[in-house]
Amino acid sequence: MTEKTYMAGFGGQGIISLGEMWVFCAMKEGLQVTFFPFYGAEKRGGVARASVIVSEKEIASPLVTRADSVVIMNQDSVPIAEEVCRQGGLILVNSSLVKKDPDRPDARIIRIPCNEIAERIGDVRIANMVMMGALSKATGAIRLENLEPVLKSFFPEKKHALIPMNIAAVEAGKQAV
Repeated sequence: MTEKTYMAGFGGQGIISLGEMWVFCAMKEGLQVTFFPFYGAEKRGGVARASVIVSEKEIASPLVTRADSVVIMNQDSVPIAEEVCRQGGLILVNSSLVKKDPDRPDARIIRIPCNEIAERIGDVRIANMVMMGALSKATGAIRLENLEPVLKSFFPEKKHALIPMNIAAVEAGKQAV
């Protein structure tokens, strides 16, 4: 199994954090990983992208030129993200912010209202965690069964009180698929 994922959104949506947590979880599950972030100079509102590969075998290159799965968190990311998706690939769309779907009739498109789900749980800033749950369920690449220890090592101790909300967001994302 090898899953190449391309994640796209704008700064402040947690795209880079999503990619980091995805690979940390994959490592906990004994998989090989690569993580290649890209973001603009802006802190919020600029371009944010991450290329992630998880595999049972050694990974030759960290570059994702043709993704098996694509995460699109905002409308501006649709053109580049739909281009990266391989023929017959999977595209997960944050339908809260993406109103015009990618023009990819060959791809399986799953719409998840990440922002609405995150707000219902308690904070729109966990929309990326909703998407992580959806990505896990849709691809089957990572089970996310060891999420709590990963989050404890990812977040500083002063934010550990937010871990249950993040886990709830992941579970909600799985259920939304």
